[in-house]
Amino acid sequence: MTAFETRALFKQLEATVEENLDRHLAAAEDWMPHEYVPWSEGRNFAALGGEPWSIVQSRLSPIARTALELNLLTEDNLPSYHRELGHTFGRNGAWGTWVNRWTAEEGRHASCIRDYLLVTRGVDPERLERARMATLQAGWDSGDKPLLHACVYVSFQELATRVSHRNTGRYCGDPIAEKLLARIAMDENLHMIFYRNLVQAALEIAPGSTLRAIADEVAGFVMPGSAVPGFARKAAHIAQAGIYDLRIHHDDVITPLLRHWRVFEAEALDAEGEQAQHDLASALAALDARATRFAARRAEAQAARSTGENG
Repeated sequence: MTAFETRALFKQLEATVEENLDRHLAAAEDWMPHEYVPWSEGRNFAALGGEPWSIVQSRLSPIARTALELNLLTEDNLPSYHRELGHTFGRNGAWGTWVNRWTAEEGRHASCIRDYLLVTRGVDPERLERARMATLQAGWDSGDKPLLHACVYVSFQELATRVSHRNTGRYCGDPIAEKLLARIAMDENLHMIFYRNLVQAALEIAPGSTLRAIADEVAGFVMPGSAVPGFARKAAHIAQAGIYDLRIHHDDVITPLLRHWRVFEAEALDAEGEQAQHDLASALAALDARATRFAARRAEAQAARSTGENG
């Protein structure tokens, strides 16, 4: 898509942005982060004469700590996400209003997760702060995604984040953490719907180019948390626990959006659209195969551990 075509599409989508901004503002419920934190459990740390953090103070399992840390550090990188979205969508009109509203809503997430973890002494606060500094210094670079690619990416990303938060909350075994992360997941779902509807409108305006963007983003998707120090190791532990793995990514994130967009039902496509459909089918099959292999290896490892423990 040429620069001229992108500018034209940007203008054509503005009405959809305005419509979905109004829908979002009507659907979004105000909520107060402080209401989800058990403040009565808080106490001073060593610098103020209190007790330093110790792992025995945490009621979270090692995997739950890892998942919450990764979710929090991903949310922490909001300044970079705001910069990237502002660069792509601009500061003016409904596009700019949406970027600012989205940023304001996202800002609640890191705030309340951190408060929960510090008050309950769920994680090592010093290690967490060092990781936050490293994550924000690294920032996040979308790679200057074109408009359509950016819209598709954030559709997948918001749904992935919703699923990750929801599953993490269930895994924690703490009703307070589950309630908090469920509330955050509701925000992520509304954000996903906004972007999903933009992509739907783009498919009607420029089906070939939009399908190309969808195929590219399915094949090359990387979670925004990849900027977090030790991301690969943390993500592997989370996948082994079944909180977020390739099967979940395929079944609960990619497939529902592709079904909603009816990507394989589009007809009368140009050459670009037909090739994109073919590439998308290949990428989806490859992801499914990777998910199946991962699940099989995990089951084998679990069986081997079980045999060793019983032996």
